[in-house]
Amino acid sequence: METIIWDGGLSVEVDEIDDDHRKLVDLFNLLSDAVEEGESIDYIDALLEELITCTAWHFRHEERLMLKYEYEAFEAHKEEHADLIDSARKLQRRFREDNKQLQDEDIEYLSQWLTEHIVGNDMKLGFYLMNEM
Repeated sequence: METIIWDGGLSVEVDEIDDDHRKLVDLFNLLSDAVEEGESIDYIDALLEELITCTAWHFRHEERLMLKYEYEAFEAHKEEHADLIDSARKLQRRFREDNKQLQDEDIEYLSQWLTEHIVGNDMKLGFYLMNEM
């Protein structure tokens, strides 16, 4: 099953954002392990909800920093946040409606969902904030 290893390649060089990202990676890994180990649907649902809720909180944290430091790409970054949360909620609704385990492709999707955002737009944001904070 998919595991995300935290390393320097995921660091945006802004401690408070990196701290959030580490927590999200830890939650993702717990979810991935739970799926691999065949944990109960209720436990997996609780982990998925925690991952999405913590991600939404983290996005608001980033958006606050973007506003404070007048990040020019704020609107596009915020829109990407909304799209990511919407797609995760759709996955969650499908999981709940089907009342079944997450599949390998769901875990792979969530891994890409998390890491591609970090190494993409969050790296740009981190570079900007390093120079502004």
